[in-house]
Amino acid sequence: MDHYDSPQTNDYMQPEEDWDRDMLLDPAWEKQQRKTFTAWCNSHLRKAGTQIDNIEEDFRDGLKLMLLLEVISGERLAKPERGKMRVHKISNVNKALDFIASKGVKLVSIGAEEIVDGNAKMTLGMIWTIILRFAIQDISVEETSAKEGLLLWCQRKTAPYKNVNIQNFHISWKDGLGFCALIHRHRPELIDYGKLRKDDPLTNLNTAFDVAEKYLDIPKMLDAEDIVGTARPDEKAIMTYVSSFYHAFSGAQKAETAANRICKVLAVNQENEQLMEDYEKLASDLLEWIRRTIPWLENRAPENTMQAMQQKLEDFRDYRRLHKPPKVQEKCQLEINFNTLQTKLRLSNRPAFMPSEGKMVSDINNAWGGLEQAEKGYEEWLLNEIRRLERLDHLAEKFRQKASIHESWTDGKEVMLQQKDYETATLSEIKALLKKHEAFESDLAAHQDRVEQIAAIAQELNELDYYDSPSVNARCQKICDQWDNLGALTQKRREALERTEKLLETIDQLYLEYAKRAAPFNNWMEGAMEDLQDTFIVHTIEEIQGLTTAHEQFKATLPDADKERQAILGIHNEVSKIVQTYHVNMAGTNPYTTITPQEINGKWDNVRQLVPRRDQALMEEHTRQQQNERLRKQFGAQANVIGPWIQTKMEEIGRISIEMHGTLEDQLNHLRQYEKSIINYKPKIDQLEGDHQQIQEALIFDNKHTNYTMEHIRVGWEQLLTTIARTINEVENQILTRDAKGISQEQMNEFRASFNHFDRKKTGMMDSEDFRACLISMGYNMGEAEFARIMSIVDPNRLGVVTFQAFIDFMSRETADTDTADQVMASFKILAGDKNYITVDELRRELPPDQAEYCIARMAPYSGPDAVPGALDYMSFSTALYGESDL
Repeated sequence: MDHYDSPQTNDYMQPEEDWDRDMLLDPAWEKQQRKTFTAWCNSHLRKAGTQIDNIEEDFRDGLKLMLLLEVISGERLAKPERGKMRVHKISNVNKALDFIASKGVKLVSIGAEEIVDGNAKMTLGMIWTIILRFAIQDISVEETSAKEGLLLWCQRKTAPYKNVNIQNFHISWKDGLGFCALIHRHRPELIDYGKLRKDDPLTNLNTAFDVAEKYLDIPKMLDAEDIVGTARPDEKAIMTYVSSFYHAFSGAQKAETAANRICKVLAVNQENEQLMEDYEKLASDLLEWIRRTIPWLENRAPENTMQAMQQKLEDFRDYRRLHKPPKVQEKCQLEINFNTLQTKLRLSNRPAFMPSEGKMVSDINNAWGGLEQAEKGYEEWLLNEIRRLERLDHLAEKFRQKASIHESWTDGKEVMLQQKDYETATLSEIKALLKKHEAFESDLAAHQDRVEQIAAIAQELNELDYYDSPSVNARCQKICDQWDNLGALTQKRREALERTEKLLETIDQLYLEYAKRAAPFNNWMEGAMEDLQDTFIVHTIEEIQGLTTAHEQFKATLPDADKERQAILGIHNEVSKIVQTYHVNMAGTNPYTTITPQEINGKWDNVRQLVPRRDQALMEEHTRQQQNERLRKQFGAQANVIGPWIQTKMEEIGRISIEMHGTLEDQLNHLRQYEKSIINYKPKIDQLEGDHQQIQEALIFDNKHTNYTMEHIRVGWEQLLTTIARTINEVENQILTRDAKGISQEQMNEFRASFNHFDRKKTGMMDSEDFRACLISMGYNMGEAEFARIMSIVDPNRLGVVTFQAFIDFMSRETADTDTADQVMASFKILAGDKNYITVDELRRELPPDQAEYCIARMAPYSGPDAVPGALDYMSFSTALYGESDL
């Protein structure tokens, strides 16, 4: 093929001889160009509602070629010839070639006849010329154009991506990362670039091509295998493919840039307007706050109390700490917003912002200055007022503290000095009262100095014109009057205490003697009453006999106790005679004891009444213990018979269940006879329950005549009934298994012998290790997985043990599985006859209705696509009858 060139494309169009030679050397390039050029043409032709399938055939009549040029150029070509003759086709192709030439492209050695004749290389060369002119020539990047511009654009876009180095339009694109990088650079949400690997070119290429076709409207122009399977992909095919990416992204980028520019201008305008509104609102709010705050700061109304002034100072501190700082920030932000707004307006060539009247920054600063001046004056006034009141409050507080301390000390002192407590006090109490009074007189003298200080402070407050002086003077006068009264009362009480002390010393010794003898006797009586009234709890005859002996010993001590009582009462009578003789006021009681003669006589009478009651209670308890002993012996005798009987029956049932004497039917009959004998024993259990109820009602908690409790008997009886029922059920299940699986009695005996041999603990169950040993002894060669499968069959609840029933079920299943397939085939042949299938109608005719529908329902899921319509094959039939797992 000769050169095809134009003056405008000398810098990027490859010589035709090179292109032709490359095509001859590598036929794969021609295949790649066919795919790429065809896809590129269809990407434009589909806009006109058509496409091509064979690039050299579909352009032969020139019609689609002219349509392609109209679509990509946006211009109308000369009216095409509609005839079917060769001359008409040549005319149409010449019109297309003339249009290409009119665009400044010089076509060399490409004639209409070659295109009409379907020359593939000439057709591909013509399409490449069109692609260069309309898809690549106008690309311009940083003063480079066409091929170099496209290459530079690819390099700029893929520069940030690792493992991507675009140097050409052939091998640089083989790994597919270049295509993925272009997509990710413009549409990062379409590809997760971080998961791509350089050593997986097929995945990379397919990902890029599929995403481009689905989301970017770029048709798939090449297959990933064509690029990877070629040592050097076709440059023209790659350039064509990449140019589609350029046009797809550059158009979107231009539209996005224009939209962003408009949005930016609108955003600036909106932001400026918002700043103006914010400034006006912030300025209005700040000025209003200043207007409301200044009158508060200019208020100089004095307060009489320090507390009120402290509250004003605290309010001022809250203003400084809480209310003012946000306003300082608002003022600062207001100036910042104003300056920022003016700068933005100046930069955007807009007129400067002029706030409303009275809301200029200077207006706000003037108002703020007035606020701070008022604030300073208010703070100075507060401090001066606080200092003035501080001294007065200090003196007033000092007066209050001293007065409160003195009043607290004198509180109740007058009442105490006027008490007549010495009239009913004992001698020791009188002596204590005298010492207490001497201490009070010393304390009274010490408080004289405080009273004088209180009067001096009151005088100073009057001189300083304290606002609450009347109340201070009244309180001071009250304190002075009270002080004088305390002195007179103190002297009067001393005289009364000394007189009473002498009168009480006479009878003190008699009180002491009475107390020394009354206390131990009173303790003896209280102990006796406690013992006589003590509720005793005994459980045996021996215990009640011991209590009776102790009681008789106590009754023998009563005569001596009565003599001591009479002696104590004689001392009290002597004290009463002395009081009456000397007219001593003995309103008080004995200081050495609280025990009175009335208490002694009352407790003595109580002891004498409690003795016969105790006698009666001991006799009744002795009778009750005799009855309880009879109940213990009666229950023990029955329990010692029933308990061993239950244990013996349990052992006998266990032996029957593991022995192999006779047939299973013999074992079953034997067990049922045992069950009948056990049930007939129930009346004895009921009788024992009745005796146990009497023991419980009598509150008997132990029984030395037996080791069995009723709870033991109940549990043993329930276990016995459960064991015989479970054993009978196991034998019945063994009979069902034997009959269903066709197991002989000899096999059952062998199974039982093996099970009993490996049941080392003789519990009627094998653990997993015993079961494994049993299987190995029977010839099973299995690994862990197989053993686990078997255990899941025999121990579905994962209890870790294997019962004899599960054992024989497993062994019978193993022996029966070999016959299942033959049974299935025989059943199938009987129903199918000479055919290889059974129709649904035949099945419904041969089987009862309910069984036929059940079988059809189970076979339905197994009917394959090759089955005869309305018929069932052997596998479906066998699965329905025996289950998939059995076959």
